[in-house]
Amino acid sequence: MKDHKNIKTLAQLKSAGYHFKTIKDELRANLIQKLKAKEKVFEGIWGYEETVIPDLERAILAGHDVNLLGLRGQAKTRLARLMVNLLDEYVPVIEGSELNDDPLHPISRYGKDKIHELGDQMPITWLHREDRYTEKLATPDVSIADLIGDVDPIKAASLKLPYSDERVIHFGLIPRSHRCIFVINELPDLQARIQVALFNILQEGDIQIRGFKIRLLLDLQFVFTANPEDYTNRGSIVTPLKDRIDSQIITHYPKSMEVSKKITQQEAYIREEQTQLVSANEIAKDLVEQIAFEARKSEYVDAKSGVSARLTISAYESLIAAAERRSLINHDKNTTVRISDFIGVVPSITGKVELVYEGQQEGPGIVAQNLVGKAIRAQFVNYFPDPDKFRKQKEKSPYKKITHWFGDGNTIDLLHDMTNADYEKSLISVPGLADLINEFQKSADTKHKLFLMEFALHGLAEFSLISKHTLTSGSQFKDLLSSMFNLPKGEDADDEDESDDDEDFGSGKR
Repeated sequence: MKDHKNIKTLAQLKSAGYHFKTIKDELRANLIQKLKAKEKVFEGIWGYEETVIPDLERAILAGHDVNLLGLRGQAKTRLARLMVNLLDEYVPVIEGSELNDDPLHPISRYGKDKIHELGDQMPITWLHREDRYTEKLATPDVSIADLIGDVDPIKAASLKLPYSDERVIHFGLIPRSHRCIFVINELPDLQARIQVALFNILQEGDIQIRGFKIRLLLDLQFVFTANPEDYTNRGSIVTPLKDRIDSQIITHYPKSMEVSKKITQQEAYIREEQTQLVSANEIAKDLVEQIAFEARKSEYVDAKSGVSARLTISAYESLIAAAERRSLINHDKNTTVRISDFIGVVPSITGKVELVYEGQQEGPGIVAQNLVGKAIRAQFVNYFPDPDKFRKQKEKSPYKKITHWFGDGNTIDLLHDMTNADYEKSLISVPGLADLINEFQKSADTKHKLFLMEFALHGLAEFSLISKHTLTSGSQFKDLLSSMFNLPKGEDADDEDESDDDEDFGSGKR
């Protein structure tokens, strides 16, 4: 309402032409207005434009309570929070009411008494839309008193009231969220007896507290979130409660690389000083997204648990941090992300995926390196010819000069913390590598070409044209056959022996 700051009494509110409306009518009216104006309703949500968002808008237009069903990291809570933008900016509230009583439609004993006592001179305050959102994570320790309320002996004693008086009740989160959006995250984790307590609120809009015969006609927009895994592993939504939730909307992970990358770049927190020091090209960004796509179809990762969008966000932040650390150690004024910096992404993967039994046997670190390797393999063919096409025509292969050089017994070590100069010197030392980039990626600048040269080496290892050994301090590339028959010698022997398991996953050998 315009000029709300000047409206301080019930009389002024009535003269301003205020009319009571429910929160569902409020959401509906503002959504209609935005749809007609072709305004974007759920800003910052990508990939749901044709699926989830239309379903949610239909539910709001229908006045439904909603359950957002989907795996972790699918922006379910973000969607719920953005619904706040469909509320009126300010709504009037009876001053001092703990239940956000509407001045024209009070539901509490306090609100009704105030109107009876003061009439049109009753003072009102204004509640901003940001204060009309309540969120509760369903955990096993949540009680009915937390959500609904309970009798408060201290209040009864201080007010000298009997326990039969409504005023001795201490209201829980739900009554205090009257005229608000109320979100319960991970609904299946809520104990069944607590879920039962929600029946009346959803169907009739009223509550009961310890046998009190009170009828509080609560006005709420309920949004629940649930993970389908919970239905079998940890808990379930009781059937009568599911029946009372009007719309169940199924969310999903990004279906394209472009959408996934847009989400990551929007959500990743990269500091200004990191941006000035480290630059990342589009291939590196695509590789981060590809890791998540590979994880979602990996035989080692539990598909029922899902792979959260938070994996790529954390992975990208870690990738930039890895390049930043290397740059700080070497006192470089600026640097570009390298493939070798992806070693910093591994901790972001291991904490974000649930492994099936076979994956647990291999170990989370090895599975993470395997996913990075598969991502490199998948992206490699977008920039270079598919090596598999030249298996029977090796003389026509654009990679023959590189593979022959390694076949002659040459090796190259790419360490994690190499200076820019050493990094460039090592890559240029491989005959045919620069020619490969100049032939297939002519337009790339110098820094980008160095990245592509390293990318090519890792890609060739993934396609088993050369061998990649994981060292403690980096990677060593050599001929595939010699690495199979020759035992490692020298100071790095222990490192290579220790990482034999890693190398099987990181080198494309299956």
